[in-house]
Amino acid sequence: MRGGLRRWPWLGVGVLMLGTACLDAPAQTGRRVAKSTLVIGVDVSGSFRQHYDDAISFAAHYLYGHLHGMGELRVPTAVFVGSVGGGEPGEAKSFQPVHLFEGKSVAEIEATLRDLYPPQDSYTDFNSFFDRVATLVKRQGLVLAPINMILLSDGVPDVTNRREGGGDDDRFERIDLSPLEYLSRNVTVRLLYADPTTSVEWERRIKRNRVRMWTVDAPVMAGWRDQLVTGAGEEQQDGLWRWVRDNVDFRVRSRRL
Repeated sequence: MRGGLRRWPWLGVGVLMLGTACLDAPAQTGRRVAKSTLVIGVDVSGSFRQHYDDAISFAAHYLYGHLHGMGELRVPTAVFVGSVGGGEPGEAKSFQPVHLFEGKSVAEIEATLRDLYPPQDSYTDFNSFFDRVATLVKRQGLVLAPINMILLSDGVPDVTNRREGGGDDDRFERIDLSPLEYLSRNVTVRLLYADPTTSVEWERRIKRNRVRMWTVDAPVMAGWRDQLVTGAGEEQQDGLWRWVRDNVDFRVRSRRL
């Protein structure tokens, strides 16, 4: 064995990694669960009220589906939910952890979201939200784990213009994703419920390197309710979970640097 290791040194490393993986694997399943982080941001500004009710309902189903691994949805090892906005520019907001939503039905999750995040703030502040997410991920020791960020928003920023003196022409370019760039090799920002024009602005004008971008326009998001089977339990909502996989959780390729 020792002679083999001298001849093929990588063999010892491979054996060591395999042994470590086996030690870390849960006893119940016999396999290791890959870490991943799910972050959901809810736009609570006045400009999003048109889609707020539908977005909260979708978020409740989305959270439930991922927490329970419905329809092969990926179960995250960490979940944080917060608001994208505030009563004043740069206002810090707290994030709720997964524990608040565990063991709840879809209806109970929706009621909790509505109670925590009523649509009554004045500003949509994406930069403060991204800064807060980066701080949270580092503090919780979640750096390097894949991050899936869901933004329920019309995508129109308020604070970047007022704070920095920019005009409408460059308001999207002032959205700063840099705090997210090196948190992980796989960070995906998914903007849901923007109009098609705003979605294009996010895809084309917001500077990013590692961060992956995916947008789903409001008219497309309206289709998730069509997948619901009336009277059926969440375990029987195969059409909905397939729709989520195909339209929201679509695997986005990284950009070439």
